Amino acid sequence: MSQSLIFEDHYKKLGIENLSENPLEAFNGSKFRYDIKVLYMPSGSEISVDFNHFKATKPSLFFLTNQQIKISKTNESATLLYYNRDFYCIQIHDKEVACDGLLFHNVFEIPFVELEENEDSIIKSLFKNIKDELQEKDSSAEEMIRTYVKQIIIRATRKWKKQNLDNDTLKIPNNEIDIFRDFSRYLEIHFREKHNVSEYADLLHIAPKTLTHKFKNLHLESPNHLIINRILLEAKRLLIYTEKTVKEVAYDLGYEDPAYFNRLFTNKTGSTPTNFKKNYIPGKKYNI
Repeated sequence: MSQSLIFEDHYKKLGIENLSENPLEAFNGSKFRYDIKVLYMPSGSEISVDFNHFKATKPSLFFLTNQQIKISKTNESATLLYYNRDFYCIQIHDKEVACDGLLFHNVFEIPFVELEENEDSIIKSLFKNIKDELQEKDSSAEEMIRTYVKQIIIRATRKWKKQNLDNDTLKIPNNEIDIFRDFSRYLEIHFREKHNVSEYADLLHIAPKTLTHKFKNLHLESPNHLIINRILLEAKRLLIYTEKTVKEVAYDLGYEDPAYFNRLFTNKTGSTPTNFKKNYIPGKKYNI
């Protein structure tokens, strides 16, 4: 593996790697699992994120946290930028970039944006600027790098909105985007212990019926459906990527009665947790 470009200072860390200089297997698995990741994938690349398979028909940016990834195809321009929360926390700095609940942790599991030619050029330039700063190792490099990271996130957040909001597939007007983002963020934080719509409505300071009606008026899946989907996603991750038993998975997700969890999983997926773990075949297709 080639030498990585890394900034480290006490608990803060940021690195950037060119995927073509390393075996793709080096980027799969758990090495970068706990980092925030921005992955640039050129047209023609293929990547699996958890249980969805993506084939990029345009240059794309993927925004990833603790998802399981497997990169199966790419070329020399593919780049991974990764950093920890001590370097730049998207939750703490959400007012600056407004990306949490959209680029990261959105309930529709859409972790990417597609780039047109001019945007592609700008993003490549920002990645190059980060590499230059890492190589120069100037005393002001940290803040310059953080500025470039923010530019990437802000540009991608704008693009995500254009591609996914207020269009023929999903219509969320700008004046309603905050409740969608806040629900997504709270769900990511609390799905293990909060399983009911009323609990999220309390966090949002609105009535449960109001929350449900808002999502219905926006033609979104119901809050209850989204809560269950997030729980099931984590259940699948734990079943496939860990050695935990079904009972341990149930307890991990806040269910004191494993039999209830078993019935919920079976009813929603059509397979028992045990059979899902035994018969899982990676690579569900989802083309972009």
